Amino acid sequence: MSANEQAFPAGYCALVTGAARRVGAALARRLHAAGASVAVHYRRSGSEAHALVAELNSGRPGSAAAFQADIAQAQSAASLVEAVVAWSGRLDALVNNASAFYPTPLGTITEKHWDELVGSNLKGPLFLSQAAWPHLKAAGGSVVNLVDIHARRPLRDHSVYGSAKAGLEMLTRALAKEMAPEVRVNGIAPGAILWPEGMPDALRQDILRQVPLARAGEPDDLADCLLWLLQRARYVTGQVIAVDGGRSLGW
Repeated sequence: MSANEQAFPAGYCALVTGAARRVGAALARRLHAAGASVAVHYRRSGSEAHALVAELNSGRPGSAAAFQADIAQAQSAASLVEAVVAWSGRLDALVNNASAFYPTPLGTITEKHWDELVGSNLKGPLFLSQAAWPHLKAAGGSVVNLVDIHARRPLRDHSVYGSAKAGLEMLTRALAKEMAPEVRVNGIAPGAILWPEGMPDALRQDILRQVPLARAGEPDDLADCLLWLLQRARYVTGQVIAVDGGRSLGW
């Protein structure tokens, strides 16, 4: 925990979806370092999720647990929330990070693509938020959605993914009105933070030329914003903050 962060109160529990690896794991580690108990959700990455939980519990026994669920199924999303509350006794924060991401060029799109991309990026966050609402309301908690700068500026060959993220941005604002005043709902829109696996170096360099700060970001840049939203932004709701080095200014 850095000097400008405050510790979460005793018993504070955060559910992070898609937390087994990459950005989700970084967010889970940072929340845990700030004193939160962390529910590590995964769909397929069971070995990574359980390894992360073991790592977190090695320093603070009983402070993390792994939960498997397909959040694209409404009942599974609701069951996930109930399982987390049964484990922790409460729920203070829901971090909707889980996301399928892959290209769907026009002419190749299938219903399976739609179901998977919309299911993980929009449907899951909706039904998780709905199930979590009574618990978050009791705790005066927060929802933070991981959106994307491409929710506003389309990425070629990713029309389904971009549409799902655009829906998540609207969902963030809609839930902020519906869950107020007890629960705050905000979003974070990452830019070039962790490169997609297998991305060619030439494409990486092309993207960096579009970033005013001229460099890629780090998962901790997202974690800084997440902790601010959860800990200090008491009068902030319905906002989506771009953490992108300025790329969304125009490219």
